[in-house]
Amino acid sequence: MLKVLRNLKKSFWSVVVIVILLCIQASTDLALPDYTSKIVNIGIQAGGIETAIPDIISKEDMDMLLIFTDNEKDKQILDNYILVGSKPTEHQKKILDKYLGKNIDVETDTIYVLKEIEEEQQDILSKEIAGPLMEMAMVQNEESANQIKEQITKNMPETQKQYIQSQSLIEIIKSMPEEQRNQMLKEFTSKIDEMQDSIKEQAAISSVKEIYKKLGVDTDKLQNNYILMAGLQMLGIASITMISAISIMLLSSRVAAKLGKTLRDKVFEQVIRFSNKELSEFSTASLITRSTNDIQQIQQLITMLFRVVVYAPIIGIGGFIKVLTNSDNQMAWIIGVAILAVLFIVGTLFMIVMPKFKRLQDLTDKLNQVAREILTGLSVIRAFHKEKKEEARFEEANEDLMKTNIFVNRAMSMMMPLLMFVMNSIMILIVWVGGHNVEQGIMQVGDMMAFIQYTMQIVMAFLMISMISIMLPRAAVSARRINEVIETEVSIKDKKEIKKFDSAKKGLVEFKNVSFRYPDADTEILSDINFTAKPGETTAIIGSTGSGKSTVVNLLPRFYDVTGGELFIDGVNIKDVSQKALRDIIGFVPQKGILFSGTIESNIKYADETMSDERMKEAAEIAQATEFIEDKDKKYKEPISQGGSNVSGGQKQRLSIARAIAKDPEIFVFDDSFSALDFKTDSKLREALADKTKNKTVIIVAQRISTIMNAEKIIVLEEGKVVGIGTHEELMKDNETYRQIALSQLSEEELGKKGGN
Repeated sequence: MLKVLRNLKKSFWSVVVIVILLCIQASTDLALPDYTSKIVNIGIQAGGIETAIPDIISKEDMDMLLIFTDNEKDKQILDNYILVGSKPTEHQKKILDKYLGKNIDVETDTIYVLKEIEEEQQDILSKEIAGPLMEMAMVQNEESANQIKEQITKNMPETQKQYIQSQSLIEIIKSMPEEQRNQMLKEFTSKIDEMQDSIKEQAAISSVKEIYKKLGVDTDKLQNNYILMAGLQMLGIASITMISAISIMLLSSRVAAKLGKTLRDKVFEQVIRFSNKELSEFSTASLITRSTNDIQQIQQLITMLFRVVVYAPIIGIGGFIKVLTNSDNQMAWIIGVAILAVLFIVGTLFMIVMPKFKRLQDLTDKLNQVAREILTGLSVIRAFHKEKKEEARFEEANEDLMKTNIFVNRAMSMMMPLLMFVMNSIMILIVWVGGHNVEQGIMQVGDMMAFIQYTMQIVMAFLMISMISIMLPRAAVSARRINEVIETEVSIKDKKEIKKFDSAKKGLVEFKNVSFRYPDADTEILSDINFTAKPGETTAIIGSTGSGKSTVVNLLPRFYDVTGGELFIDGVNIKDVSQKALRDIIGFVPQKGILFSGTIESNIKYADETMSDERMKEAAEIAQATEFIEDKDKKYKEPISQGGSNVSGGQKQRLSIARAIAKDPEIFVFDDSFSALDFKTDSKLREALADKTKNKTVIIVAQRISTIMNAEKIIVLEEGKVVGIGTHEELMKDNETYRQIALSQLSEEELGKKGGN
């Protein structure tokens, strides 16, 4: 897999941008639960008041507040506040405008304004002031004040009790001796210290709200403004998340598509370089599957991979840190339960499905192979009326693939319902545990909601990792199959130091003790082949089926390499020259005429698209193709369908011959290329070809004696060995093998007429 991913270097900067955007998205996603918590805790429950520190407080309330503090705390609190004088500072104006409005005149030395202090100092002040604010709220609350007065007057005489009951609690506290007052306040303080911090903060904030109301602050507006601002901030963050997510998907798709293109190019370039040995190791169907389906698996993985490799860890780790720092970590065990449940489900499915992934790709290969064989041999199937048999064979391959797919899909389809069940169960568990904590004052409702969001984010991160772990094995199988093609060592390749052809021996072909065996074969197909083909002469090769005729000519352009002896062209061993230079001087016409989709013109000009029309038409005329070309509506512009399926076998052969003639090479090689031609066309073609190839080397493989009777040299092969070399007349006299082949096709009288026309 890593070898495949190295091809991403072409998209390096796109990958960098994706990583940056994923970090941005992860950070914004992690920020949203905090805002949810703030809207609930501060915006709704606290009325938009963020801390237990009043930004403004009347002198009267400040004096009352200081009653509940000792001298040291008095100084700490007053050091952070300043009385508004006749000329307020900019900071004071800003605070007064925020809470009281711009057009309100504040009486000198009647309101305290909080100074600009650091966050650390705010935390210290909040802890110092929370207790006194609670005590002040209790004193000012009628119900709690009456309870305290009853406790104070519990053992007093009736007349004194009535007098004290007629006074406010604050007046009673002020009138108390200092020692008694301190003792009473100490009791209050000890009870407050036992409370949870969250309860103390909520109570202190409620007290701050009452302080603001006394000053005439519009607390409803304060609350609405806070919720509105927090909502707008959430909307902004959500917009950043949306833009990042869309950009990531676009870039990921582009990177994946580019990687797919790169891999297809590499596979195709490698296959183009394959010799027949490598092509025999991979079936055509398998190579097509590897170039399409396997690469598609990699593309799908890459689209998800970045989100998992970068995004999921940030969300998972970041969410866990947020839970531990921003919420009560006593509920962290719930996240552990969720993660273990997800891993158990995915791990179980992974073990069940994993072995089936490789089988899926193998079965896809098999289906493609069967389909290709059937489509290629359709005419034979119809001729033998074997449609039902082939349908059954295709059905068997199709059903095997279907059953494996169904098994995999059924197993995978169970995953999402199970995981959703886990996520919903975890959510219920959080609400149940969190509800008890809220009731006990351990945590706030907003914190519980944030905890739910963080937990879902963490579970989703692990879910994404799990999903990729399911995709990864199948993609890994595909990557391995792609690498098998790309990393296959090509058996026929150029040497580092290559030679040039000897111009003095132009067109000379020499077989010297040449032997050949197919890869992994036990016996030699050819052995001790010795002959020379000279320019200006036609050298023919004939023999019974399986004697090795086509194998001999396939050695010339190095479709295979000789395994013994040496093969020289233009005086140089063909292994010492470049394959391009070698194939440039050979015009090869294969046994089966192959045409490419395009036009007649593009097929004839295949060797050189810039060749003149005159040269193209001359080649077509020599190949006896002009007659049927001129009958076409669009002449040379007539379309040729894939594989030349819209022309006959004879026309296909003539166009293949015309393509080789138009190339005008030094050496012509015809591998039984006249078999589909009638005798008249064959004769005309050879006659026209003789004029064109007067100074060329012509090597013809043929089954028909009439095609090679006029050759200057005829090579007779039998079971991979040369059993005769000579002219037609010489071989008829001295070679029994040749004589038997000849007499099986023509009469003695016809054979006696040289030229056989």
